[in-house]
Amino acid sequence: MIRNPVSEPEVALLLNDVLEKYGYDFTDYAHASINRRVNHLFLADRFPSFAEFRYRIISDADYALRFVEEITVNVTEMFRDPGFYNALRTQVLPVLATYPFIRIWHAGCSTGEEVYSFAILLQEANLLHKSVIYATDINTRVLEKGRKGMFPISQMQQYSRNYMEAGGKEDFSSYYTANYDYAKFRENLGEKIIFSPHNLVTDGSFNEFQLIICRNVMIYFNKTLQDKVLNLFCDSLEQLGFLALGSKETLNFTSVTDKFKQLENREKIWRKMHR
Repeated sequence: MIRNPVSEPEVALLLNDVLEKYGYDFTDYAHASINRRVNHLFLADRFPSFAEFRYRIISDADYALRFVEEITVNVTEMFRDPGFYNALRTQVLPVLATYPFIRIWHAGCSTGEEVYSFAILLQEANLLHKSVIYATDINTRVLEKGRKGMFPISQMQQYSRNYMEAGGKEDFSSYYTANYDYAKFRENLGEKIIFSPHNLVTDGSFNEFQLIICRNVMIYFNKTLQDKVLNLFCDSLEQLGFLALGSKETLNFTSVTDKFKQLENREKIWRKMHR
């Protein structure tokens, strides 16, 4: 077995440094995942010793930001898990259509591919004009990518397949303009999206929503932090609002289980039944 150059106690030391000096709290993230990412960064940036690695993080705010960006996970794609989007289209949007104004929070949105996917669903349901999507992430650099609404053209074939499997009926290419290596999505989709920094660990609720989407983020949190974030979502949802999580995430065995009822499908979508 190959020993990591940065030990678990040393990783804990770094996380405490980042919390005390910069206010980013990763101390309740799942240990295995964060250890792997810290060690990947240490090796990628070729530090000769842990002491120099730690000194750089403490003394260089720009490098500390790189540390934060590298240990947060930013894997996403448009219409990821098409069955999930089909369930949103057929079971959630008809309910949201009854509201005069629709507020959605997409937490941990990364570079925004899934946010634009949902904006397309809203447009096809003729709901985009009365909706606003708050797209938040701890990582300000990925939010800037999301604001631009430009994604690699090389991914469009896969995204188009996902879209069709999710029940899409239009020509997917009609939603973007190809520009060299990137696809630029229609500006009217982005006009309803507010990209903003938000830290699920330390920041509180900022509005009341009918739908909260947070997919494949809490798998990186320990049980204590998962419970804290789920309570934040519960407090931020209107009565009968919807909470949508990733395929490997659940409300089972959490402190909010009794407040929600899962929709009758195989997707991870719940409705808030009790305050």
